[in-house]
Amino acid sequence: MDRSTPNLPNRDLHATEAFYGRLGFRPTFKDDGWVILERSTIVLEFFPATVNPRTTTGSAWVSVDDLDVLYAGFSVVGQLQAFCRTTPGVLPIQERNGLRLFVLIDPDGNLLRCLDNRDREEEVRLA
Repeated sequence: MDRSTPNLPNRDLHATEAFYGRLGFRPTFKDDGWVILERSTIVLEFFPATVNPRTTTGSAWVSVDDLDVLYAGFSVVGQLQAFCRTTPGVLPIQERNGLRLFVLIDPDGNLLRCLDNRDREEEVRLA
């Protein structure tokens, strides 16, 4: 299975681990300069950096087979009604260009675009 693992900046590895721990991630590696967090087949890596949530460009795509289950699990950090990189939480599931997705914003302003794999499979079949 091919895969890619995003490396995202954060201000505090311990705070990042605690935030993502609420989302069901567990650390599989950590030291003073890196933490790797996993939730099933989703892997995120974080490194310490000077981060301003208002201006960070940290982001990643997360494609899953059951978007609704992931959304329910990620909603424990709060639901947002409008996009704001300085407020952690999730935006509602939306359909854009025929794809179902939602957005998670973490405390450092990193943006995870969570996409339903079933939509991508349909997109590939149509191509």
